[in-house]
Amino acid sequence: MDRRELEYFLAIVEHGSFTAAAQAMHVAQPSLSHAIRNLEKELGGKVFHRLPHGVSLTPAGDALVEPARQVMRDLSTASASVREVLGLSSGRLDVVAQTTLAVDPLAELIGAFLRENPKVAVNIADPELGTDVTSAVRAGECELGLVDSEHPIGDLESMVLRGREIFAVLPSDVAPGQKRLSVPELSTLDWIATPPGTATRAVIEDTVGTRGGEPTFAVETAHQAMIVPLVLAGAGATLLPRAMARDAAARGAVVLPLRPKVVRRGVLFWRRGPLSPAAAQFVAMAETIAELRR
Repeated sequence: MDRRELEYFLAIVEHGSFTAAAQAMHVAQPSLSHAIRNLEKELGGKVFHRLPHGVSLTPAGDALVEPARQVMRDLSTASASVREVLGLSSGRLDVVAQTTLAVDPLAELIGAFLRENPKVAVNIADPELGTDVTSAVRAGECELGLVDSEHPIGDLESMVLRGREIFAVLPSDVAPGQKRLSVPELSTLDWIATPPGTATRAVIEDTVGTRGGEPTFAVETAHQAMIVPLVLAGAGATLLPRAMARDAAARGAVVLPLRPKVVRRGVLFWRRGPLSPAAAQFVAMAETIAELRR
């Protein structure tokens, strides 16, 4: 099988039909269909069930998805390595991260990276669930991942990043004149959070749960951007890292430090094996920054 056949196969998987994939790839549909027939002939079996309105993967096709993605990423890494040897300043960096970690520390890390490598194209994906982040890296969809965790990811190469202090973010009429909030006081509040398995939800559950109480969730929303407006509207409180809490304070929320202090860490991780030059340099830079801030 050749690279073009795998590209077409993955495009059909992503877009759900031959027609949509052909449009996305800017190729004639007969050319795409011919390539898939060649692929199926080489594999000795069908990779798609042809349906009246699209396609679905056969068991053989489902087994091909992850290896195909990894082959495409390996080819991209090989190409980037050659370009680096030839002195070409280019490449691509694909990162998947939970929203709170994308704001802090990923935004700062990406900024520092691009100041040194301005011609590298950066793509940041945002599936909020931590399990989706790790799955994207394991499947080869993204090269680097970032999740809220205190521990390395077992089957992947990883490094624990610096801690982020967590702050209580409250409506403007709550806790007037108060300078800090004790962890036991948190159990008296109603909370706004993203769904179970997300970083914001985990922070609230872990912090309030340390005192034996279960947090009461007034609002659960999949829209991270909705949390601060809900707090400002008086719907409840939330917990956010410093950078996001600072933005909430600028919009009128009451932001209080917690006592004792609550610190959360993130883990940067990647598949075992060689990284693309861009990803390898990003990891090295993140390790240097982590060492300087210890």
